[in-house]
Order: sequence, then C-alpha cells, then structure tokens
Amino acid sequence: MAEPLRSFAIFVLELRNHLKMLGFAVVATTVMLFFFSGRLLTVLQQHLDEQLYFFSVAGPFLAHVKMAFFGALYLLMPLCMHVLWKAVGKPFQVTGRRLVGFVVATSLLFYCGTAFCYLVTLPFGIQFLLGFQSEDLQAVISISRFVNFVLLFILGFGVVFELPVFMVFSAQVGMISAAGFARNRRYAVLAIAILAAMLTPTPDLVNMGLMGLPLYLLYESGILLIHLLDRNRGTASSSDD
Repeated sequence: MAEPLRSFAIFVLELRNHLKMLGFAVVATTVMLFFFSGRLLTVLQQHLDEQLYFFSVAGPFLAHVKMAFFGALYLLMPLCMHVLWKAVGKPFQVTGRRLVGFVVATSLLFYCGTAFCYLVTLPFGIQFLLGFQSEDLQAVISISRFVNFVLLFILGFGVVFELPVFMVFSAQVGMISAAGFARNRRYAVLAIAILAAMLTPTPDLVNMGLMGLPLYLLYESGILLIHLLDRNRGTASSSDD
C-alpha cells in the first residue's frame, strides 16, 4: 500500500510544479484566439450547415469564449501531454526517448480522434438527430447548446483515441499485461459503454455507438500493440545474448 501512495504523491507533486505554467499558457492562448473565435465559429457552422440562434444577451459572447478556450486546448495539446506524461512517468522512471514517444503518440492520436469526429462522426450524428424534424417540427438550435455539443463531442473523441498509448504504458510499467487486458475484455466493453454514455452530449444509442465502436477497436489495437512490442523486445534481448 505504501508504494502506490508514494507513486501518487510523486505524480501530484510533479503535476503541481507544471500546472501554473500550463494554466498561464492556456489563458494567454485563449485571449489571443478570442479575436479569431468568430471566424472559427463560422467555419464550424458552414461545415455542419446549421443556422444558429441565441436566447440570452450573453449567449454569443460565452460561445466565443468557449471556442477560444477549446482552440487553446487544441493547439496546446502537446504541451498538456508533456506535463501529464512527465507527472505520470516520474514515479515509474519513464524519461528520455520513452517519455517523448508517449507525448508524441498521445498528441497524434488526440488529433486523429478530433479529425475523425469532425469529418466523419459529427456530421453523421447531427444529420441523424435532426432527421426527425418535419414541416410541423422544426429545429431552432441555440448557439450555446450547439457549441457545447460540438466541442464536447470533438474533445471526447480526442481523449478516447489515446487509449492504446495508456494501455501500452500500463503494460510497460508492469501494471497489467496484454493477457490481462484480453481476460478483462467483457469488463472493458461495459466500461466503454458507460464512458460513451457519459462523454456523448446526448444519451441516444446512435451517438453512443459512434463513440463506443471506435473505442472498442482502439482497445483491441492496444492489446495487439502490446503483443508486438513484447515480441520486438524479446527479439532484441535474444540478439543481445
């Protein structure tokens, strides 16, 4: 019990040491991007072909602040991943090239997840949900709800796409092996279903499936990747001997 507590304390201390710097970078970038948030919102509207309305005086302003904040997180994701992995890796002596590899891999997967959501999942999901309107039932979408829905959906996909890297990390530090992930597959499916329900802005089965299915495929790819890395490590050890 003492060792996990010690590792957690090291993680918290390392994270705290970098949070001020990261917070300042996020705030400064948010302020700069605020002046471009109108253009970002227009691009988003045109991509999804939606007419937006607002029902409160502060609605448009808050929507632009959210756009700027999300844009800052998006641009600074490599820095966020560097801070996170430096804190996570410190108790397990993950440094140097391994640390850089985890930072690069999680950043790339985050951008791949957000791009997949923006280009494929999000347009399909919105088209499906708005397909239930009719001549007597027309959608009037507020700018606040639209921005919340879109940004949370995109951010959620970016986060869950990083699953294989954290699985590899868990295997490399001895927390759980590929066989352990495979044995617990049914529990993983349940966790994926719960996570998809929590991260998708609406609880319908279509949006849950749009996130849950890619997440399950990423889980399986993580198991495969651990096997491949273990095999390569075994081959390298045999060559050294």
